[in-house]
Amino acid sequence: MQYDYLIVGAGLFGAVFANECKKKGKTCLVIDKRDHIAGNIYTRKQLDIQVHVYGAHIFHTSDKKIWDYVNQYAEFNHYINSPIARYKDELYNLPFNMNTFSKMWGIITPAEAKAKIAEQIAELHIEEPQNLEEQALSLAGKDVYEKLVKGYTEKQWGRDCKDLPAFIIKRLPLRFTFDNNYFNDPYQGIPKGGYTAIVEKLLEGIPVQLNTEYKAFLQNTKDTFTKILYTGMIDEYFDYKLGNLEYRSLRFETEELPEEENYQGNAVVNYTEREIPYTRIIEHKHFEFGKQPGTVITKEYPSEWKPGNEPYYPVNNERNNSLYEQYATLAASEKNVIFGGRLGQYKYYDMDKVIAAALETVAKELNNNY
Repeated sequence: MQYDYLIVGAGLFGAVFANECKKKGKTCLVIDKRDHIAGNIYTRKQLDIQVHVYGAHIFHTSDKKIWDYVNQYAEFNHYINSPIARYKDELYNLPFNMNTFSKMWGIITPAEAKAKIAEQIAELHIEEPQNLEEQALSLAGKDVYEKLVKGYTEKQWGRDCKDLPAFIIKRLPLRFTFDNNYFNDPYQGIPKGGYTAIVEKLLEGIPVQLNTEYKAFLQNTKDTFTKILYTGMIDEYFDYKLGNLEYRSLRFETEELPEEENYQGNAVVNYTEREIPYTRIIEHKHFEFGKQPGTVITKEYPSEWKPGNEPYYPVNNERNNSLYEQYATLAASEKNVIFGGRLGQYKYYDMDKVIAAALETVAKELNNNY
């Protein structure tokens, strides 16, 4: 067969690109190395609950065009992300807001909270933060840092905060209102029936081959393609010839609790002590306000990425960004290959930004504005 595009990766970027190409009369073949579509937003039913297999995904955006676009493929509920932080036996609301400060210090007014934080910052005498610890202390003071930032961040990055660069925390969102909504975006929710159904609709009528590695596929196929959209790791595409880009990975432990109706009372609870090895527990039924008799929970364990693991977060420090630019230069010389998505562009994307980037990429490719 002759196709206009081979799309490597059946995640959100690849699916949006394929769908838009199909609308314009282009032919596509989609391949993915996993045994399912939808990439990291893949959801599946367990105990009649939609489980976010690769961690919590809450759709949120300030872009009405993107919100309208995704609502073509799903009906969204009114879920608002309001995570809880657990430090030892203390529970705090996130993001840091008046509920957090009132619980931590017994204060009542925003003025009291601001004064407490300013007092703690002044006592530290940090003028030019040299590392992440000093940066966080200079923004939020000692109590917020030690209870809610330090342990969680060290688990997430696998390093002491003193050994992490200051730029990782450019700001800490301190809200002086009683508002537990984690995101500021006006459009937010969870698709009823899970994310996989969105990607199924995007890929409707487009051939998909799963359990298919890109390079092995090219060696064995007789099909031909005018162009390739590659959403895998850009350094892997070039056989790591300039060296490995670094990523953080995650390991998930999912447990079905058929006899327990409500495990933690919230969809997301962060564990901020470093001594507890996981960063958070997700209870999936709460994303869709479930009333099922049982429940399903997932513990997330951050880890260093190694070949064979799934890369989740690019480590966008100076060394890796410089290396990526070298790979991007190589990519620009690949005449008939487009690199896209989180791994192809070595950039962390929220879901709305993935959709926007895919639409912009395909519009540029097909000389059409979305």
